[in-house]
Amino acid sequence: MHIPDGYLGPQTYTASFAAVAPFWYVASKKLNKTLRAKNVPMLALSAAFSFVIMMFNLPIPGGTTGHAVGAVLVAVLLGPWAACIAVSIALIVQAVVFGDGGITCIGANCLNMAVIMPFVGYGVYKLVAGRSSGKSPRRWIGAALGGYFGLNAAAVAAGFMFGLQPMIAHDAAGGALYAPYPLSVAVPVMAFEHLLLFGFVEAIVTGLVVAYLQKADISLLFGVKPDADVESAG
Repeated sequence: MHIPDGYLGPQTYTASFAAVAPFWYVASKKLNKTLRAKNVPMLALSAAFSFVIMMFNLPIPGGTTGHAVGAVLVAVLLGPWAACIAVSIALIVQAVVFGDGGITCIGANCLNMAVIMPFVGYGVYKLVAGRSSGKSPRRWIGAALGGYFGLNAAAVAAGFMFGLQPMIAHDAAGGALYAPYPLSVAVPVMAFEHLLLFGFVEAIVTGLVVAYLQKADISLLFGVKPDADVESAG
């Protein structure tokens, strides 16, 4: 899902930086107020986990890749704002040090995988989990569904960015200057690959880790009290 340099025009990648910057700002402010010292190692580990899992990627027609991200798992553990920072750090390091994702597309990649994915996925998780106890199956089911839908939302967003390029950036003869595939091709390709394969990988990883933590230490789940062993009413 990493977008390389040369596939998005300046209109798109500049707008992406502008769109993601407020999320970085708000996330940093929130973490300064709420992140406790004991959570700092978890934040670092979460960034490292996201970094590693994103390195296992497969090429997708159109110039990008498909892979799991881990953003929703981080959101379930530390909250979506912390996930925004952790995944952004992983994406920036990948782009700058390893060339996985373009420098000009850091904003676009962070918008898709560090904003859209964790917030959509965490929303699904909360919708399913509701006010259930920390040990309720609804927690790991919600996390798995959140991982699936969050990853696919990010993939569709990336496909939409690709598909816009022939419309907004072309030469006098109508040839695309950047990504060549229209929305009718780019969005379905990105969607199908993740709906049929990578989304299930994300769901399995997210659900299994949350299920394990429910047995090992439910206090590691964001917003769950360690003594919440009985489902709340409603």
